[in-house]
Amino acid sequence: MNDETMLTNVEARQNVYLKKVYLWMALGLGVTALTAFLTASSPSIIRFIYSNPFVTIVCCVLEIAFVFILSGRLERLSVGACYGLFFGYSFITGVTFSSLLLVYAGTNVLALSFITASAIFGVAAVYGSVTKKSIKGWGGWLMMGLISLIVVSLINIFIGSTMLEMLISGVGVILFAFLTAWDSQKLMDMNRNCGPYMTQEELSKLSIMGALELYLDFINIFLYLVRLFGSARDN
Repeated sequence: MNDETMLTNVEARQNVYLKKVYLWMALGLGVTALTAFLTASSPSIIRFIYSNPFVTIVCCVLEIAFVFILSGRLERLSVGACYGLFFGYSFITGVTFSSLLLVYAGTNVLALSFITASAIFGVAAVYGSVTKKSIKGWGGWLMMGLISLIVVSLINIFIGSTMLEMLISGVGVILFAFLTAWDSQKLMDMNRNCGPYMTQEELSKLSIMGALELYLDFINIFLYLVRLFGSARDN
């Protein structure tokens, strides 16, 4: 199949599009994992990061900024800028994840969380991709659930309840599993909504945006599982 046929045939383009989405997502996760490992392996870098609260704040601000820029200015950005923002986000996330390697060193928490997250993500993504039922209506409820989860998490910072932390983690896993299914179907709809023709540049940008959305879903499932298994281990 030549590029012209692929770009003008919605169904054929969808296969290429989804392959690109999952490829970029996998590469992003790889960058995050490698960065976390290299950061955690360097005592000097660890001391610099965690002895200086300003570094952590900058990392958090950059993560938020990168997501908003990529999602809000996708059409105006060049393909290179989209790649840079996505992998920049993956890199910064790896820096912040280095603490997990230190906290859970010598345990099976991270491995168990990754395997479980992969299984949950895989099932949810497949469901969202193959179901004939429209799940667009989930969006409003999922956003309400996400906001509620954030609010309760903030409250628990002051309460410090272990039981509530485990409950939040369990709900978080379920919520992001549903978000994975919803995002997976939304990605397919985005391709169809682009109509019978798409440029290579548009395809690349859409693939990066899709990769970021699924990357965030997976990362959040993984994080909530780490908290859940970590809390269970400590009690």
